[in-house]
Amino acid sequence: MRCDVLTLFPRMISSALDESILKRARDKGLLDVRVTDIRDFTANKRRTADDSPYGGGAGMVLKAEPIVKAVDFIREEEKDLRIILLSPQGRRYDQTTAHELSREERRIVFLCGHYEGIDERVKIILSPEEISIGDYVLTGGELAALVVIDSAVRLIPGVVGDSSSIEEESFNSILDYPHYTRPSEFRGVQVPPVLVSGDHENIRRWRRRQALLNTVRKRPDLLSGEILTEEDRELLEEIKEEESL
Repeated sequence: MRCDVLTLFPRMISSALDESILKRARDKGLLDVRVTDIRDFTANKRRTADDSPYGGGAGMVLKAEPIVKAVDFIREEEKDLRIILLSPQGRRYDQTTAHELSREERRIVFLCGHYEGIDERVKIILSPEEISIGDYVLTGGELAALVVIDSAVRLIPGVVGDSSSIEEESFNSILDYPHYTRPSEFRGVQVPPVLVSGDHENIRRWRRRQALLNTVRKRPDLLSGEILTEEDRELLEEIKEEESL
């Protein structure tokens, strides 16, 4: 996965890239991220990248010129780019999009907005796709860009050591099941006996049931788009009967 992050605060990105899964992916050559300070493409000595909005109003707006110039600079090296603007106005980011980005062959350019937003001419000139990680407001797009990069890169084969953990984890539409580790008892709470029974089929069925139960209780909306097996339907019937008691 190859990408550029255009930001006013490069250290927010670079510090995260030196930790955990992202560092491992970079060390293996599976993630190539270049962090660009938008101020490097400003036109004055003060490196001013924002200004007050035309028409008045509170806050500051990121200027179009440095952002467009930064993208032009990247295009001198590579013409075919996928430009993504992290924006609350964008389509909702999900696991399907994460899988798509993990297989993207083009260089991805993430534009991180800040303050009250960016000059609309950035969208008119660059035509970026807009992605939102949720219906809430962040100070800027940096954290959103890191969320997208992290969720996508961990799906690349070889990034996470145990590939089966990727296949089983949350947001393949059904929420995850509860996890336990040693000790077997902590402050009076025991690990469910089935998990130490050694019966792998019962463990598998228990985990699927718990995953469905979690989804029914916390995110029932996810079940509407999920293709359920016959076993899932049986387990859901059991859950519904118990939940109605």
